[in-house]
Amino acid sequence: MDALMAGLVLGALCVAGDRTPWLAAILADRYRAARGLVIAAAALAFLGNYMLGALGGILVAPLLSPEARGLLLALSLILAGLGVSWRQKAPDRLTGWRLGPFGTSALGLAIMIFGDRMQFVAAALAARSPLPWLAAAGATLGALAVVVPAIVIGEARWMALPRRLICIASAAILTLSGVIIGLRSIALI
Repeated sequence: MDALMAGLVLGALCVAGDRTPWLAAILADRYRAARGLVIAAAALAFLGNYMLGALGGILVAPLLSPEARGLLLALSLILAGLGVSWRQKAPDRLTGWRLGPFGTSALGLAIMIFGDRMQFVAAALAARSPLPWLAAAGATLGALAVVVPAIVIGEARWMALPRRLICIASAAILTLSGVIIGLRSIALI
């Protein structure tokens, strides 16, 4: 259960400072009549990518000591915090894609999510957990907790939110958490 709750909180923090909700809001505006399909596609894209991350964590876990697993999580959180703090450019609006609401949303979001900061965090959480798949489930739920409201309110209202403040707060929480976990892993605190 530890991986589920940690994944949920970290998923929300990482995605809140990401371009993924922005793209989801763009797609929701484009496919107004099919917002449910955009939400389903986002859930599939997140779950698929975070399951890949968890699989990576499962594969690397036997090679690492418990301290090294803690340092891996600390590194992933610090890098996620640094990544969230960078300025974001607008995502590609996928205007040329003609795969329908579900196909465009699933593929577009999956490509954007692949290799993102939360996939690395999900791998680090899975490497530490006796139930590693819960890391992917929690990360997916946390990401959806941010993306679904973005889909519901649309791009204009999503962009009106204090996104820079959200990014700074997320970055501070992720970085501070990473530093604390790292120091605990090497027994300095």
